[in-house]
Amino acid sequence: MTPAHTITPLAGASPPLPESVPGSLHALVLEQLDEDQALDIVSVPLEGKSSIADHMVIASGRSTRQVASIAQKLAEKIKQAGFGHVRLEGLPAADWVLVDAGDVVVHLFRPEVRSFYNLERMWSFGDAPVAGAGTA
Repeated sequence: MTPAHTITPLAGASPPLPESVPGSLHALVLEQLDEDQALDIVSVPLEGKSSIADHMVIASGRSTRQVASIAQKLAEKIKQAGFGHVRLEGLPAADWVLVDAGDVVVHLFRPEVRSFYNLERMWSFGDAPVAGAGTA
């Protein structure tokens, strides 16, 4: 089983992205989240474990404004890249925004909301311990 991958921002350096197929929807999502300075990006592989998607990506924004901005920009980039329509849920409040892109589902949180729901732990399948969420 493949463990969940964690991206931890490093001061002055771009963090390494988890392995994914170049040009894939998953790679696009990870690159865009990194470019938009999302915090604590975690990718949980779901292939063979759930029928909802192949990957679940969880990330944080510093504020509701940043969470909403990241979600809207990500949805636009996915559509422009030809991966089809993206469904956004939770955008008005932007405490927790779900970006459903089909094979990749993205959860964007404010740090406090993320640590309350702790999706990483719920979806880790016991593969590996997942780093704490909501930290900068």
